[in-house]
Amino acid sequence: MLEQLHKNFIHYLDNQKVSYRRYIWDEINHNEKLIGIIGARGVGKTTYILQYLKSLDIPLHHKLYISADSLEVLESSLLEIAKEFSTLGGKVLAIDEIHKYRDFERELKQIYDMLDLKVIFSGSSAIELEHAKADLSRRALLYRMNGLSYREFLEIKLGIKLEHYTLEQIVTGHLDIAYALKKEFKPLEYWKEYLTYGFYPFYFQEASSYSIKLKETINTVIETDIPSVFSIKYERIINLKKLVTLICASEPFQLNIKALSAKIGTDRDTLYLYMNYLHRGKIFNILRSKTKGDNIFLKPDKIYLNNPNLNYAYCKDPKIGTVREVFFANQLQMLHTLSIPVKGDFLVDDNYLFEIGGKRKSFKQIKDVPNSFVVADDIETGFGNKIPLWLFGFLY
Repeated sequence: MLEQLHKNFIHYLDNQKVSYRRYIWDEINHNEKLIGIIGARGVGKTTYILQYLKSLDIPLHHKLYISADSLEVLESSLLEIAKEFSTLGGKVLAIDEIHKYRDFERELKQIYDMLDLKVIFSGSSAIELEHAKADLSRRALLYRMNGLSYREFLEIKLGIKLEHYTLEQIVTGHLDIAYALKKEFKPLEYWKEYLTYGFYPFYFQEASSYSIKLKETINTVIETDIPSVFSIKYERIINLKKLVTLICASEPFQLNIKALSAKIGTDRDTLYLYMNYLHRGKIFNILRSKTKGDNIFLKPDKIYLNNPNLNYAYCKDPKIGTVREVFFANQLQMLHTLSIPVKGDFLVDDNYLFEIGGKRKSFKQIKDVPNSFVVADDIETGFGNKIPLWLFGFLY
């Protein structure tokens, strides 16, 4: 069995041609014994793992990549494979698609406690290791991986190296930052391309079939990944697909729960569960005010698709105002806490208030509010408390 798994691994390595290293490469502490990479399907988790294994200067038989839903794994167990691998001198074991393996938490805990083996695993965003029944959270160092930032997109597209900036640096020094970056590229030249196609790295593999592959990816999340984590009947999966289309056509701040429930043929509480499944699977992005907390059975203040590419893929006529908010929320949530304020569009870290709009957006709605900013699209540089939208694609 291990021989076949190694043959599969070598095949994967031979077909791994991506040389660009994502932002997460520099964030991960590779000295840890148990590392988890959690993120939406298609954002590059498998690519990162194979790049890491390829970079290790150790013999091939000391490292191994397996997919948790492969036939060899299903006919044996993660623990037995890890034991045999360790006995034969194995040092680093990578396990992909771990959310598809029943009781993975328990077996990972046993591998961690019993074997002198470094383990890297990847899984769907929908899994919650923080509440794992085997108390895995104390052992695993978990990293959450997002799709391409605008910075990363430009680095791949143009073959250049660009700096990333903290939120504090952007709000206090955006004019100087934008001025410096303008010397490297034209900020708005590739902006629409990124919003439409540039979030998932597989765009650079075959641009002409990107939209088709994107919908296939989302269908896999709905049909396979979500049911592997949550209890949902197969015949109800169609309701999740309907919900994606309906939310795409809705205004984020005009959510009609009663009408949505009627359109997909379910009650309100079940609708809230479906929304939560899609939020956890990184297809939706649900935001609430601070007063509502994380109660999934309360009406969200705003609900978006997870990233702008989904708006262009699922909406016949994407509203640019919604697309702008989707981008901002997606990029900021990587490192910050977002909530819906009384005034403005987003409250970040309970400190910064942001209003999102076009280049003529005024401060009328947030005037006299401390630490408030207008984030404007279609401008290369801002001034004062008016910041270009594209610049928030340089947070990672």
